Amino acid sequence: MNIELTADGSNTLFVPELNEHYHSVKGALTESEHIFIRMGLEHHPSPTPRVLEIGLGTGLNAFLTLLYADKAQRLVHYTTLERYPVPSELIEQLDYPERICPERAADFYALHRAAWEEDVQITPYFTLHKIQTDFTTYGFPDKYDVIYFDAFAPEKQPEMWTQALFARLFECLNPGGILTTYCAKGVVRRTLQVVGFTVERLPGPPEGKREILRASKP
Repeated sequence: MNIELTADGSNTLFVPELNEHYHSVKGALTESEHIFIRMGLEHHPSPTPRVLEIGLGTGLNAFLTLLYADKAQRLVHYTTLERYPVPSELIEQLDYPERICPERAADFYALHRAAWEEDVQITPYFTLHKIQTDFTTYGFPDKYDVIYFDAFAPEKQPEMWTQALFARLFECLNPGGILTTYCAKGVVRRTLQVVGFTVERLPGPPEGKREILRASKP
C-alpha cells in the first residue's frame, strides 16, 4: 500500500492490487466527515448511539466519531469489523491527528492499539469494539443504530455488496436505524430498497461525489 495526498490536504492509502484508494482523492477528511458524521451519526437522534463500521481501515472514521462524541457529549459505542488491519507504520505516516486535531493524537493511536474482540473505553464518551473478521461471514449478534458502510467499491469487491449481506445489515439495525455509504450507484440503491430500506439520495461532499446514499429502517 502507498500513501497519497488528497485534494483537501489529508492523506489516504492506495492499494495497487485493487487499483483502489481507501478514500476519495478529492479529500479523505472531507469525505468522511460529510458522509459518516454529518449525514450519518448526526442524523440519528439517540443520545447513546451504537455504531457499526464496515471496514476500520485507516481509523479516520473512528477518530472523527470519537471527536464528535466528545464534543456533542453523546455516549457512542463503536463496533468496527476489519479483516486486514493496516500496519502500524502506515497508520503513523498518515499523520491524521496532526492534520485534524493534534491535541488528540494520543486518542487516535489508542484506537489502533486497543485490544481486539473486547470493549475498550477510549474516552468517557467513546467505547470501541474492534473485531477482526470477514464481513461476509460475520453473524451480527448485536443491534445497531447507525452503520457506516465503507467497503471498497462494488466493482473492486462485489462480494461485499450483495443483497444477502445488505439483508443481514437491515436485520441488525434497530428500528429507525440508518446506513450511509459513499456509493450512489443505481444497483446499490435498488438492492437496499429490495431488502426493506427507505433510501435517500443526498448531496455528496464538496468537490467529491455528486450524490451519496442514506438508507433508513422503518
